[in-house]
Amino acid sequence: MKEAKLTIRDSVFSDLFRDKRYLLKLYQTLHPEDTETTEDDLVDVTIQNVLTNDLYNDLGFRNKDRIVILTEAQSSWSVNIVVRAFLYLAQTWNDYIEATNQNRYGSRKMSLPKPEVYVIFSGDRQERPEYLSLTDEFFGGEKGFLDIRVKMLYGDGEEDIISQYVNFTKIYQEQSGLHGRTKEAVRETIRICKDRDVLREYLSSREKEVVSIMMALFDQERAVEQFGYEKRQEGREEGRIRQAKKTAVNMLKDGEPMDKIAKFLEIPIHLIQTWAKEE
Repeated sequence: MKEAKLTIRDSVFSDLFRDKRYLLKLYQTLHPEDTETTEDDLVDVTIQNVLTNDLYNDLGFRNKDRIVILTEAQSSWSVNIVVRAFLYLAQTWNDYIEATNQNRYGSRKMSLPKPEVYVIFSGDRQERPEYLSLTDEFFGGEKGFLDIRVKMLYGDGEEDIISQYVNFTKIYQEQSGLHGRTKEAVRETIRICKDRDVLREYLSSREKEVVSIMMALFDQERAVEQFGYEKRQEGREEGRIRQAKKTAVNMLKDGEPMDKIAKFLEIPIHLIQTWAKEE
């Protein structure tokens, strides 16, 4: 039985909300009072540094110049997300200042979009706080000069896009427990989700891509288990290129065209051509 492959830093979460239709549904879930915003009002500001050691986050977007929303997806509990959220916000604001040609050192007060930071948590946990706070988690609740709060979302609704995503991840965990890290587990996840009307439209239109993404995530999980997080951090760029090569070779064996592989992995097509000759 063939095991899953693929990825660089893509995920079903980022692939889903790359589509403005679902991004708008996410915004509407977070801001049901706003009935005026359209797809065209939402601007992607996700930090992407695919083959470097720099910051990258799951999803960032702006509603015009009013609100910047940073959203992460986690299946394992970690309060470190609060620190990462602070770094993501600083980078996102910096990019906004650059894009709007504002002077950091001038006397005129700069204009910044209001920040909102969310984590969508899909794991199992008895304690489910509404917020995580930088001062509470790292400085004993002592109020100082700086704080950032992250609102935790657990997918407790029924049909909203966040609840559907959480349900998808839970079904995926169940099926990988039954079938192991295999393509069968992924296909069963997709089948069950479509039967239950969970992300049905998205999964129906992008089933092949979802299978590739989930197989790649299996590879990542295996790497983390084998080498540990710290080991994975060392020589990260080299390691990601090696992973890209493994993924590309598997996609080539599955008959995927080189240009599509290069686009999906976000690497030059000449590397795909070189790897194909080595096989």
